Amino acid sequence: MTTRKNSAGTATPAKRQRATSSGAASERRDHLVKLAAELFARKGFQATTVREIAEEAGILSGSLYHHFDSKETIVDEVLATFLDDLIARYRAALETGGDPRTVLSEMVRIGFGTLEPHRAAITVMQNDWNYLQQFERFNYLVKAEEEVEQMWVAQIKAGQGVGLFRPDVDAKLTYRMIRDTIWVAVRWFRPGGRLNTTGLAEHYITVLFDGLATGERTSQRA
Repeated sequence: MTTRKNSAGTATPAKRQRATSSGAASERRDHLVKLAAELFARKGFQATTVREIAEEAGILSGSLYHHFDSKETIVDEVLATFLDDLIARYRAALETGGDPRTVLSEMVRIGFGTLEPHRAAITVMQNDWNYLQQFERFNYLVKAEEEVEQMWVAQIKAGQGVGLFRPDVDAKLTYRMIRDTIWVAVRWFRPGGRLNTTGLAEHYITVLFDGLATGERTSQRA
């Protein structure tokens, strides 16, 4: 399958077909993608059939193929749209030229800020990552993850280099702990609760940089 490069340089195949659509057809296509994304998030990508997507949309299975050639094409669009948005926002944060703590804080806000608009895509990434990455057409998922990791790790190391962050922590491990905290939140975060995604991000930033314990630090290596 032919892929294209997004603004961040990551190969994402989903938008090529969408770019040819316009007007009512484009709106119908976007509606079908949203319906399918919700089914993928609720049932899992593997367990969801084309017939179920069509039934959810109130159309025949054959009609779905007027818009998409396969179930995989639909999930491509769901995931690539999420990754395009996420990486573009991360790059914009890096391009501000702020100090590492300021940039990392903004990246945390960006991550938590995706929980609502991209809830279904994040859920699919959480539940179906191992299955999807078996297939060549989804190689861009791994490439996107590698690029995002490099962004975070570079900022953590930069902060260590100028004395903003303690030097005795592993940058890659720290990133992965931050990553998992943000994405796993999609399992329990509910819009309309005590905290919105902005409040959730600010709370996490406080814990990340200021810690939980008070008094003298006991975890510093000798």
